[in-house]
Amino acid sequence: MKFLIVGLGNVGAEYAHTRHNIGFDVVAAFVKKHNGDFRQDRLAYTAEIKWKSRVFVCVCPTTFMNLSGKAFHYWMSKERLALEQTLTILDDLALPISKIRMRGSGSDGGHNGLRSIQETINSVAYPKLRFGIGSNFPKGMQSDFVLGKWTKQEEQVVKAKIDKSVEAIELFATQGLNAAMNAVNNLVFE
Repeated sequence: MKFLIVGLGNVGAEYAHTRHNIGFDVVAAFVKKHNGDFRQDRLAYTAEIKWKSRVFVCVCPTTFMNLSGKAFHYWMSKERLALEQTLTILDDLALPISKIRMRGSGSDGGHNGLRSIQETINSVAYPKLRFGIGSNFPKGMQSDFVLGKWTKQEEQVVKAKIDKSVEAIELFATQGLNAAMNAVNNLVFE
């Protein structure tokens, strides 16, 4: 059993650990937990993890958010995987910071990384883990908010959600999407 785990974000120090890069941070936490290392590869930083008779091809695209579909499609094709064997992790403004949500399908919701993937693969039917970042910003300041760092008050919740997201990746691979959804979709982090 092989899985493609894709964290969405932007490369570069100025984007590191921002709300928009939470996909990178979750995938990095998964790789670290399983003693893996990233390497620069085609269109992405990649790490291969072997755990419980499963192989995880972990990908953080270097294409920038708006071209995430290029890296997603390349690695899915290279590894000969079906969409059901992929999990994409991203930030979501529509979810409060207290929530994470997994789904097997769904629109891009205005997220440029998802839009790029969906345009590239011509489908919305692939598993996603949406990491709520809330929408606590003044009108017209969405970009600054999304590209901003977590506040001190948010950091504890973010850490707990990263840990639970790593568990959700493991559940997705070992017990399936429904089990992972049941484990995380109703949780509230405070």
